[in-house]
This record gives sequence, structure tokens and C-alpha cells, in this order.
Amino acid sequence: MKQSASALRLLPRVDEILAHPQMASLTQSSAHRLARQAAREAVEEARASLLGGREPQEISADAIAARAAEILHQKSLPSLRRAINATGVILHTGLGRAPLSQAAQQALADVAAGYSNLQSDVESGLRSQREVHVQWLLQEITGAESGLVVNNNAAATLLVLNTLAAGREVIVSRGELVEIGGAFRLPDIMALAGCRLVDVGCTNRTHLRDYEKAITERTALILSVHQSNYRIQGFASQVPLGELADLAHSRGLLCAHDLGSGALLDLRQFGLPHEPSVPESLEAGAEVVFFSGDKLLGGPQSGLILGKAALLETMRKNPFYRTFRVDKLTLAALEATLRLFLDTESLLQKHRLFSVLTCPLEKIRERADALIRQISKRCVTWLSASAQEGESEIGGGSLAGHPLPTIVLRLESSRLSAAELSQRLRLHDTPVFARIHEDSVLLDLRTVFPEEDEILLAALEQIGGSLPAAK
Repeated sequence: MKQSASALRLLPRVDEILAHPQMASLTQSSAHRLARQAAREAVEEARASLLGGREPQEISADAIAARAAEILHQKSLPSLRRAINATGVILHTGLGRAPLSQAAQQALADVAAGYSNLQSDVESGLRSQREVHVQWLLQEITGAESGLVVNNNAAATLLVLNTLAAGREVIVSRGELVEIGGAFRLPDIMALAGCRLVDVGCTNRTHLRDYEKAITERTALILSVHQSNYRIQGFASQVPLGELADLAHSRGLLCAHDLGSGALLDLRQFGLPHEPSVPESLEAGAEVVFFSGDKLLGGPQSGLILGKAALLETMRKNPFYRTFRVDKLTLAALEATLRLFLDTESLLQKHRLFSVLTCPLEKIRERADALIRQISKRCVTWLSASAQEGESEIGGGSLAGHPLPTIVLRLESSRLSAAELSQRLRLHDTPVFARIHEDSVLLDLRTVFPEEDEILLAALEQIGGSLPAAK
């Protein structure tokens, strides 16, 4: 204890760490308060180490200053920054879902740089509605009469239900009472919207007669929810949307479709599995269709509501709409993304998500082989890499149960465990998120963009350079 107390008295002061050569240059280029906080944290870490029984000779001013410089560097980086997705989950909610196209990126930069005509008509100079920038595109691409944009599909769901069915009943199949991430549960949204949920059928099978029996004078709406993030297989069936719409219309009711994943066109033309599209839902008779903008649409986080103009105009007047509406940056990115769908021939080249979904396996294999050659040269003393076939998940509540073939890099280190290597990859200036399997780190190259290969190699090289010399 006396030895620890003596060593604690010898710990350098914060000002001494700030003046240390390892910190001096960084302190000049960073906010002084960040530098002081980093120095204080490094000194406190050293104090805790001594109190924990570490030998005093193992702790020096140089080591503390080096640690302070490391902390300061991390504090100087933006908290929200670009990351490399090597998980194999294409629409990864934790990593921001759909990557934006170059056109959307440019639109964001242009609109963010100054003022914009967000709600001002350039011809008349009068105030306008902000959806006009995307409304004509939605009409052109889907055939809808009108469209609204809110901040996500949960908001779209609440706005639709509250506007069209508050104080009345909404009929939904039990097999469609979904729960998605973040504790979003359809029954809870129903209650918040002021509706009474009437669930019909069974989990695996619901028949048209179940809906017919549930209709009363209090019924306002039949809601169909696309099973976009799960599958009920085997002895199972659900009523097609067209039959639900016909039933609703025969009884003077409305039919709405929560499409969720937001496919704007038939994905089969690109060699992908079929996913119900917005035009299909509208053609089937749904008065209102709503879905996410950052899933298969490939745009920014948003919720889109399409359908009958009169119904959407009523939603616009709902006080909830004001709280849910999106800003100029979302609309800029969404407009640029929607414009890509006007030319399906160039869509695969210009739409970033579709380029990932349709990338040929052979191209991914070629990149894997090139990366393995570079790793064998630049990380030979501590890391080995091999390629294996695997499967990527679409994720994000889209095309559930339809994985895509991919090539995975398996990284095995003689100096680091898989957990340690994975953590160091995440702590790189450009964080790399990967998977761990059987004490190996797996990098799925379908979700790593080609221009990120060199960043990935640099991260591995930096990790190797930070390891102590092998004895």
C-alpha cells in the first residue's frame, strides 16, 4: 500500500501530459478542452492501474502521454461517421440501412450548402408544399394519384390509421400482427392511433370468411400487412390483397396495405426473388399503400404514403403530419433516388443498393483473391486469410428467407483472438463491422464496396503495426 501511495504521488500532472511532445502537436490542432479531457482520462487510467496492483515501473509519463494522444485522436473523430459493412447483412439497420447513390449524395451536398426552394414555388414565388419535389416522381413511377413523405414507416402507419380509422375498428389477420425492431408492435400503434384492433384467423391461416364475419357497423378499414421480415411456412395461407380490397369495397370500407419493404418495381427482372411492389398493391385495389424509403427503395430514412389524393389530403391536415414531416435533406436525397427509377436500364449501375444486390459472384471472388494476395504481403507475420462461399442476408425487413450467394474472407490471427481483432477493426478511424465464427473473423465482401478494399487493408496493416514485436 505504501508503494502504491508513493507511486501515485509520482504520477504526472495533467499540464505535464499536455506539454509532452506526444501531445503538443495534437493539442495545437484540437480544441483545448478535448485535449485536457484526454490527458485527464489517461492520468486517471494510470491511477486506476496502480491501485489495481500494477507495478509502478510499468507506468511512465511517455506511456500516459501516448495513451492521452490515442484518446484525443478518438475524441477528435466524428461520432457518427462512415463505416465499412462486412457483416453480410445488406440492409443493416445498425449501420444505416440502404447506402445512398452518388446522385443522392450530390443532392444532399448541394441542398445543404445554402438555401433551397423547399416550400417556395420558383415560378410564382408563392409558398408551396414540400412534397411537390417528389410527388410527380411517385406518381410517374407507381401510378399513384398522390403521395406523402414522413420520417419513417412507423409514422406512416400511425398517420394512416389515425386519419382513416380513429375511434373505429381495423381488421387485421393474426398472422400479420408484426413486431419489428425498437419495440414497434402493430397492436400498440393501433392503440396510439385511437383505433380498435380486430384480429381474425389464426397465426398460420386466415380465410376471407374470417374478415367477412368480423365486419360490423364500427369497421373503418381492412389492413393487410406484408410479411416482409418473416415467413410463415408449411400449412399456412393468407388472403390475397385483391380479395381483401374487393371485400372492403363491397361493404363501403377502405383497404390499406402496409408494404414495409418498399419495392417500387418487379425485382424479378434483375434476377432477384419476387417481392410485392407498390404498383401491384395499387392495382390490387388498396386505396393507401405505405412503406419505408430506406429499404428496397434505396433512399434515405423515410416513410412514404401513396394512394387516393383525397385520402392523402386528409392526412396532410392531420396534426400528426406536421410532427412527422421530413426536412430538406431527406427530400433532396429521396428525389435523387427516385429519379434513378425513371431509367431502369441504368438502374443497376447508378443505384447503389441494386448494384450490391445484383453483383455477380465471380466479381466478388476476384476481389477476394486480390485481397488475400495483399494480406499475405502486408500482414504476413500475424494474419492469414482464406476465401469461402457463404450467404448474404438482405436484412432490413426485406426479402426474408432469400439469401444471396457471396464470398467471405476468413481472417485468423496468430497474435489476436477473433474478438480482439474484431474490436480493433471497429475502433479503426473508418470502423469495420464483421462477424465472428469459430474464432475467426469473417468479412462478407458483398457488403464491402470495391473502393473500401484499400481502407480495409490499411486497417489490417495498422492493427499489425500496433502489435508488440514477437519474441
